[in-house]
Amino acid sequence: MTHPGHRRRGIASRIVERRAAGAGTLAAVLAVLGPGLLAGLSDDDPAGLTTYSLLGTDHGYRLLWVITLSVVLLVQFQLMAVRLGATSGKGFVALVRARWGVASGWCAAIALVVANFGTICAEYAGVAAAGELAGIPATVSVPIAGVLIASVVVLGSFHRVEHILLLLSATLALYLIDGVLAAPDWGAVAVGALVPRPPLTAAGWTAVAATIGTTLAPWGLAFIQSYAVDKRITVASLRIERWEVVVGAMLTGLIGLAVAVACAATLHARGVHIASAADAALALQPLAGRFATVLFGAGLLGAALLAAAIVPLATAYSVAEAAAVPASLDLDGRRFHWFYVVFLGLTLGAVLLVMVPGVPLIPLIVGSQVVNAVLLPLHLVALQLLAQDPRSAAAGVPPIATRAGWVSIAFVVTCLAAMAWGARP
Repeated sequence: MTHPGHRRRGIASRIVERRAAGAGTLAAVLAVLGPGLLAGLSDDDPAGLTTYSLLGTDHGYRLLWVITLSVVLLVQFQLMAVRLGATSGKGFVALVRARWGVASGWCAAIALVVANFGTICAEYAGVAAAGELAGIPATVSVPIAGVLIASVVVLGSFHRVEHILLLLSATLALYLIDGVLAAPDWGAVAVGALVPRPPLTAAGWTAVAATIGTTLAPWGLAFIQSYAVDKRITVASLRIERWEVVVGAMLTGLIGLAVAVACAATLHARGVHIASAADAALALQPLAGRFATVLFGAGLLGAALLAAAIVPLATAYSVAEAAAVPASLDLDGRRFHWFYVVFLGLTLGAVLLVMVPGVPLIPLIVGSQVVNAVLLPLHLVALQLLAQDPRSAAAGVPPIATRAGWVSIAFVVTCLAAMAWGARP
């Protein structure tokens, strides 16, 4: 006969074991969270928000399906990048260097520096625009933002930096409220988001290409791979990381849709024209109320701060990988490291340039997006080739995934070619 005390101890032991197993599962989940959410949500930066705003303002609900399609492509190629990082233990540029040589690695890194610097300027221009909505001049908001971001990244540990970035990404949820406040035609939203309809004009094709390009940015793909390596994502944790990539991409798409829908329901319906996300925030006030403008501006600030940290980080990873020097957020920020030097140099350069009166920021930003448009298919092709190369330790990719990758690349190239054709003199 079992003694009652023994039975109670047995039950208590099983409860403790189950709690420990549950805690272990939760710890395993938390250990891999970050890359998918940060890489996905950072695509909703000021340049992205401006693109989504223009998509809704200029084309109404007709082209919302492009955002849906962009999310599918984002999931596809981010999963490829994360798998490469986990199986090889190397970032994108490090793999390019190992596969095609040192010169190729440097070419990839330099191209990303050229493209990304204009994007970093766009992030700080977003900080300036958000500050001006609140009556704060750029000469105050931009340097404060630069100092705060640099301090957090250089002096903080990997996990502290990650937690702060995840907190910043939460501010993007404000756009979901804006989408509801606009009181759109939800039936038209569903049709626009799920039923592909071709653009009717050259400007429409430009909007399609720009939306795909801003969602599937080369720097975002480079970041998620290097960040997965820095976070030590392993093959064993890929199953959990896949879900995080999917969730991050879906949140990115929902926020992009909310921005486009808010502008389609208000600005497009009344024939209002804008040039930036900040213009959209101001234009929303008489149509959707002061609260909608405040939410739009707060979301713009959060998006700008998040991307102002992540884009130079992505670039610093790439340059360090090309030079074969350490690249990690856990490096001692009080000692000299090229990784931090690149990050600080890009941040300081962008801050100073944005504050200079009369500097033609728009041509710089537009030029960087053109470089991104050229880099995107090259980056996707390189990812595809690396994923199929057993030497990258990523063997085992299903044939259907390989075929789907080439089909997606062909579609992206077609959209970019249509944009270039429509933009010809």
